[in-house]
Amino acid sequence: MGVVAMAEGGRYRWLRRIETLDPVRDHHEIYRLSAGYEFPFDYQRALELALLRTFCVPSISALLDATGEFRLRAQQRYDDTALLMAELLEHGYDSPRGREALRVVNRAHGRYAISNDDMRYVLSTFVYEPIDWLDRYGWRPLHEHERLAAFHYYRAVGARMGIRDVPADFDAFRDFKDAYERDTFRRTPSNERVAAYTLELFASWYPAPLRPAARLGVRALLPPEMRAAFGLPAAPRPLPALVGGALRARAAVVRLLPARTVSRLTRAPRNRTYPGYPRGYRPADLGAPPPPPGIDPALLGNGLRRRVTRPVEGVDPVAVPVDDDPAP
Repeated sequence: MGVVAMAEGGRYRWLRRIETLDPVRDHHEIYRLSAGYEFPFDYQRALELALLRTFCVPSISALLDATGEFRLRAQQRYDDTALLMAELLEHGYDSPRGREALRVVNRAHGRYAISNDDMRYVLSTFVYEPIDWLDRYGWRPLHEHERLAAFHYYRAVGARMGIRDVPADFDAFRDFKDAYERDTFRRTPSNERVAAYTLELFASWYPAPLRPAARLGVRALLPPEMRAAFGLPAAPRPLPALVGGALRARAAVVRLLPARTVSRLTRAPRNRTYPGYPRGYRPADLGAPPPPPGIDPALLGNGLRRRVTRPVEGVDPVAVPVDDDPAP
């Protein structure tokens, strides 16, 4: 018996809507419903772990370590990333606010010498880490339309970020992600430092007496390859099972709740940097500062003109901001 057949009342109203949409043509709408209405908590947690996962790649962690942003302003970097991605998804990547958010993201990345492969890898984590999380802890199974829509959505976003050679096939992009992790994950001091700053950020969201438990809880969710890249010991043996059991128990409770009627995407009252966002803020108010004085010049880029070397099929070039000017 399918999920919809078992539905009672309006709990599965958004799933019914998703089933009527096309995952290629309607990828933005499907992903917006899935992340904003059906699984906002799960997407947020999964993308936090996706962020942490990218720090297992030494070239990524080395750049972030050199900027000092995660050491000095970890909460602001987290809030900027979460809100900019939410702006894209809530309003659409080709909407005025979406283009403004993309300009902020592209300007920040264009300041540094970031390889196309690192950009492709980070993009892949946004697709597959939430899927893997929801397979384990979601209150219902993801529909195939939701899986494919996530892929097509981030492929479209990647094109507007000037990321080249993103596979056109869902499984091929997953294979790229897995191969990149096998080839690049290894323990380095910069991995350890950026991961430590991020774990402390996660712990800081809880009262001081609970922070040791929060750190252990995050470690309990990390797979062996991530712990090895960060030099972290495994959590005590019972803890992974307890944390997983608590998340599945939460899912069982959420399954009994009515369908959400208001999107949670840009409504982020717990962000610490921009009180009341989005009231009184624009995407242009977000984003990282220029590179710090004294940073290794080898880490600096020449803007997105160096990466956007040819048009991307199907993408309006106006949607790809390639300069370093402030967003209008």
